Amino acid sequence: MPAILIYCVTAVLAYIIGGINGSIITSKYIYRRDIREEGSHNPGLTNFLRVFGKGGVALVILIDVIKTLGPVLLGGLLFRRFGLVPLSGRVLAGLFVMLGNAFPLFYKFKGGKGVLAVGILLFSIDWRVSVIGWGIFLVVVAATRYVSLGAMLGVWGYPIAMALFSVGSYIDLIISIACCTLLVARHHQNIRRLIRGEETKLSLKRKKE
Repeated sequence: MPAILIYCVTAVLAYIIGGINGSIITSKYIYRRDIREEGSHNPGLTNFLRVFGKGGVALVILIDVIKTLGPVLLGGLLFRRFGLVPLSGRVLAGLFVMLGNAFPLFYKFKGGKGVLAVGILLFSIDWRVSVIGWGIFLVVVAATRYVSLGAMLGVWGYPIAMALFSVGSYIDLIISIACCTLLVARHHQNIRRLIRGEETKLSLKRKKE
């Protein structure tokens, strides 16, 4: 099978599966409310936590873990099966899972920011990449309580660690930078609020009705 076809199949499957949204599914079918009509209207984990509290977070995370790891691992297996580098398959699938999450086919191309998706992706790349990316994220969030800031800074641990430890090819590095650019671009409203000092800080308490 031609390599280009393997790339296309991996990308399309990852995009479609990546469009599954744990926050929307949990809010609509467990809480009977649509997260897209609550809080900041963003169908992401942070907004879900603010609106519904910790109760349904485990289900949201479980759905998003499955919808991310599934395509990523499948991408690696497909690439290995046809004589390509498995890491490149995982990296490529990770980017398209993020694209599916951000612009889902199922929800009129209006999705989340991809923070949890890229966070899960890091574990499938290399343990050093995940330690650096998650380490930056956790330190920034602990210091500032701004999840958005932690995500935007932490995601750059992905390409930095890949370059630092020579993980993957130059193409893989470019794809990792594309993941970072996409995530930061999806946070454009958060950036404006951070500049104005209006960004909401993380709280584990459920938002009052």
